[in-house]
Amino acid sequence: MAVARASGAVTKQVPFVWEGTDKLGKKIKGEMLAPGEAFVRQSLRRQGINVVKVSKQGMFKRGGTITSKDIALFTRQLSTMLKAGVPLLQAFDISARSHSNPALQRLLGDIKSDVETGSSMSVAFRKYPKYFDGLYCNLVYAGEQAGILDTVLDRIASYQEKMLAIQGKIKSALFYPAIVLTVAFIITAGIMLFVIPAFKDLYGKSGADLPALTMLVMGISDAFVNYWYLIFGSIGLTVFLVLRAWKQSPAFRNKMDVVILKVPVFGPLIEKATVSRWARTFSSMFSAGVPMVEALDSVAGAAGNNVFMEATMKIKTQVSTGSSLAVCLQSAGVFPNMLIQMVSIGEESGALDSMLSKVADYYEREVDDAVAGISSLMEPFIMVILGTLIGGIVIAMYLPIFKMGSVV
Repeated sequence: MAVARASGAVTKQVPFVWEGTDKLGKKIKGEMLAPGEAFVRQSLRRQGINVVKVSKQGMFKRGGTITSKDIALFTRQLSTMLKAGVPLLQAFDISARSHSNPALQRLLGDIKSDVETGSSMSVAFRKYPKYFDGLYCNLVYAGEQAGILDTVLDRIASYQEKMLAIQGKIKSALFYPAIVLTVAFIITAGIMLFVIPAFKDLYGKSGADLPALTMLVMGISDAFVNYWYLIFGSIGLTVFLVLRAWKQSPAFRNKMDVVILKVPVFGPLIEKATVSRWARTFSSMFSAGVPMVEALDSVAGAAGNNVFMEATMKIKTQVSTGSSLAVCLQSAGVFPNMLIQMVSIGEESGALDSMLSKVADYYEREVDDAVAGISSLMEPFIMVILGTLIGGIVIAMYLPIFKMGSVV
């Protein structure tokens, strides 16, 4: 069951909550990502639901938010309980009671209600695309059809846990230098605004000629004192506009995805993480019995980078005409040779899912090594930057004193 994917312009999706009644008059409610309220009402009417209320969902609506970690933990719990022979509805009850997050408790309660009324799990999950994406729902559907739901849920949980681990490592590698440099800028700005002016008054009273470095630092300090609102305002506005464009402009995100892969040091790290996620997603879909063309559709959405997403969609089109997956990967020009060779071996041996899993394991280890290497390199690099910055300011301010001492 493929999830439709728009091509070209992408409409902004907003989370809505709705309430209504089904064909039997039973009250039901749920959530939906949609471009507007009219779309929600029309979609629900097509499902035979009499809509009573539709409203936008607030960011902190009714007691907290549901994170990817919450969904991964729920999936792991549900898989474990189903393997142990616990009935499905009881498993939902136990999972809901074991979580302290009221938002997750409500979500599981709503899904349980849908399942109680005869809905399949995959259909119930599809009502909440904010938490259960197309990959998740497709895998659950495949598990239901094959009668191996517990096994598929275990694979989904393992997949989510690995993806969360990689995301955490990437964030730690990127955030550490960003935070340190931000703190360094704030400290430097404080020195320029409050410390340097005191030295300027002191040297102004002496009437002595000041070194060029001292004059340069004082000039920068004057700029901070006189135009601090423009400096901080420009920085804040730039950050705001970039974040807004990232959220609302697919074209901007696409360009940034291309740029990110070309950034020294961090670009290769992002590429390895993307390849790992691509291979892991494909392996999970294929091992669950999802047809290759349909699996590639979900893999493209889970790639996390537009360069790989567009390449995957082209590969999907080529594979659907009978081309070999390895040949299509080669022609795409963005996938590493190791992945292509392993896929070729997997196609020949009939063990494509196993080969893709090994590729994912390999690149996950590569990500671990890259993060460790970046962390070890960043610390001395940041120390050099801070030492040069703060040390340069200190030397510039004390040079006149050293000159006075040498004259005496």
